[in-house]
Amino acid sequence: MSSGVALGWDMGAALQLGAALGLSPLIVAELLPPIEAVMVRKINEAMQAGSGLT
Repeated sequence: MSSGVALGWDMGAALQLGAALGLSPLIVAELLPPIEAVMVRKINEAMQAGSGLT
């Protein structure tokens, strides 16, 4: 098991995923950063707790 941390998401991939879902790039760019911050924090907490997320 590695002892790394999640730093963030690939925003280019996130924008492409949003486009594939029919979302405006402006909407994705506006909403994704706050969502990303919470998800990265939760992933790091889970990794530190040893929940098996890698």
